[in-house]
Parts: sequence; C-alpha cells; structure tokens
Amino acid sequence: MVNHRLDSKPSTKRYRPEEKIASGPCQVWSWDITYLRSPIKGSFYYLYMFIDIWSRKIMAAQVFDEESMELSAELFTRTCFVHGVQPEGLILHSDNGGPMKGSTMLATLQQLGVVPSFSRPKVSDDNPYSESLFRTMKYRPDYPGKAFQSLEQAQSWTNDFVCWYNTVHLHSSISFTAPDDRHYGRDVDILHKRQDVYEQARQKNPERWSQCTRNWNQVEIVRLNPESENSAGQQQQFKEAV
Repeated sequence: MVNHRLDSKPSTKRYRPEEKIASGPCQVWSWDITYLRSPIKGSFYYLYMFIDIWSRKIMAAQVFDEESMELSAELFTRTCFVHGVQPEGLILHSDNGGPMKGSTMLATLQQLGVVPSFSRPKVSDDNPYSESLFRTMKYRPDYPGKAFQSLEQAQSWTNDFVCWYNTVHLHSSISFTAPDDRHYGRDVDILHKRQDVYEQARQKNPERWSQCTRNWNQVEIVRLNPESENSAGQQQQFKEAV
C-alpha cells in the first residue's frame, strides 16, 4: 500500500526549503536536539536548544533524558512565555525528527499561530544555525571530555555555556557583538562607538590602514536557506552561522 506502484520511477528530487528572512528579533527561530553523553554506555541526555537566527541569541536550552514531542511543545510554549514573545507569525525551523514533526508539537504550533518549517531529510546544511551552534558548544575548551555524571550536571554546564554565548561571545557574523546586545538593540550604539574609535585611530596612525577601516554597520538582514545558494554557498552559510 505504501510502495510506489506506478510505471514511472519514483522522484528522488528533494526540493530545498523556501528562503526565510529575518529583519529583527523573534521573526525566525531555529531549533534542534543534540546528544550529551551520560555515565551509562549507549545512553544519552538530550539537549533541546532554540536560537533566534537574527540575533543568534539562545532562547532556550533544556536537557532532558528522552526525546519527546510533548517535551518539545512544552518547552517552546514556556520559552515564548518567559521571553514575552507573541508566537503568532513566528517561523520555527527544524529538521525532520520525531520531536519536531510529532502531532503534539505540530498541534501546539498551529494553536499558537506559528509557521513550521523543515529541512530536507538528511541535509544538515538546511539548518545551519543550530548545527553550527552545537559545534561551537562542543568545541569549547571547557566542554567535558568525559560523560556528564547526571542530568543536573549537564544542565548546569549548559546554563553556563548559554550565559557565556549570549552575553560574552562576540559573534563574527553580527559585527562582533554579543547576541544579547543585538537582540535587545544595544548593538547599534556599540557599533557607532566602535566606528568612532577606529576612525580616531586611523587619523592618528594612517600608515596602519591601506584602505578603509572595517565596516561596523549593523547586519540588518539574516537569511535562512537563501534562494541563490548553491553547494558552495551552503558551506559559507554554515561557516557564518558559527
């Protein structure tokens, strides 16, 4: 009943997701789940993480002991409430995992007026912001080389990472500002002051610059799966998401 029964061959083409554009915070979110090693071999903790692609701010990061669409729906709803976000019209992008496309999660998104968006099966480049965030997290010097001994320890380490990432980490793709500063609009003043400092330095030591100083303008538009991207563009987008 579920097999392809026509004379023609089944289509193997997987259409790329439509381009998503964010011009401000809380317009497009990306989320995913990654494994964290537990003390029991073959058993894992699961880190659910939501990120705003415009500001790169981690909106939620919660460790659970299972993958579940009910937990996904509950965490997303709580995240919107905690941050005072009106979810209607928000685009939420993810891969095709069960917690993402489960009936409970989809029903919750529909009830809240959220627009779901999904990657192509087995194409990690379609969700580069979450994938790159996990890579940044697991390549931190203080990331444990051994398994987390408890769910509480995993959550505690995750909380410290989120605090560092949102408030201290200067993200190269948003003009070396911290995600929290960009999310709450403080980056504009920071970038203006930085531009003034560079201009003063250039006037005092013009020989240090053969051309103009670095562009410190705010990055106004962030795109997810841009229409013109090709295989090389996908790799570049992945790098810029880090």
